[in-house]
Amino acid sequence: MSDKKIIAVVGATGAQGGGLVRAILGDPEGGFAARAITRNPDSDNARALADLGAEVVQADLDDEATLRRAFEGAYGAYCVTNFWEHFSPAKEMAQAGSMAAAAKAGGLQHVIWSTLEDTREWLPLDDDRMPVLMDRFNVPHFDAKGEANAAFAEAGVPTTYLLTTYYWDNLIYFGGEPQRGEDGSLVFALPMGDRKLPGIAAQDIGGCAYGIFREGTRHVGATVGIAGEHLTGQQMAAALSDVLGETVSHYPVPFEEYRSFDFPGAEDLGNMFQFYHDFTDYFRGSRDVDVSRRLNPGLMSFSDWLAAHGERIPRH
Repeated sequence: MSDKKIIAVVGATGAQGGGLVRAILGDPEGGFAARAITRNPDSDNARALADLGAEVVQADLDDEATLRRAFEGAYGAYCVTNFWEHFSPAKEMAQAGSMAAAAKAGGLQHVIWSTLEDTREWLPLDDDRMPVLMDRFNVPHFDAKGEANAAFAEAGVPTTYLLTTYYWDNLIYFGGEPQRGEDGSLVFALPMGDRKLPGIAAQDIGGCAYGIFREGTRHVGATVGIAGEHLTGQQMAAALSDVLGETVSHYPVPFEEYRSFDFPGAEDLGNMFQFYHDFTDYFRGSRDVDVSRRLNPGLMSFSDWLAAHGERIPRH
């Protein structure tokens, strides 16, 4: 491992980090080694990464000292947070600050920060198009990451800001699968009207991040947006119909209705979809499929993803 550049991957047992660890390990001649950072090195997922050849190191995003140790001797790092674990913008920003400080202390040459837009730059809080959440956010899980960009810039860490997008994996893990209507038919509710939604396979985020590391430091200081395909809800419903073997209709649920759904984060996600919709030219334009495919030649389309994972979508 000593002759390879070590990439310390935060969240290595999660969707994004796991994809990057596997991309690094899947290219043994690529010149990089994977250091998988996790709170629990004894978990099944961590052990699986160790079996594949990753160095597994314990660290906690709430403990900067452990991050400093985990980043020691690394060339670069992939930094990501998980808002949905705690629903706290303040915690997310504090964790980003700890990662930035640890990266600076370790002299890392290239950090990729998995971020999202601070929607307040497009939609001031005094705009009445959507409700203000948690006193000062439009879309807390977006705005906190966007605000945290400054932690990396102010620390002087050589950083690429990676803009991700909607995971198709939400159809499996996040309750985004088609639901049975009162008449027994399947309905795919997506509050996008007739606008196209940039989506991506979660594992391809890691593949694109690996492509950024492979291209050296040319992206340091830049923002790179990625997507696997841009599709309307109707197009996604048609593809779901093919793989599920029955008709799936698309319901373009109104934003206000979505915000009223009874699950944690519904207001946040309703505002998110409204941001996607209302600023579609910007949002789609910042997530270029061709750029994503150059970074990750194995990039999947939605149909590709469905062929590989469609059988795991919950059936009701």
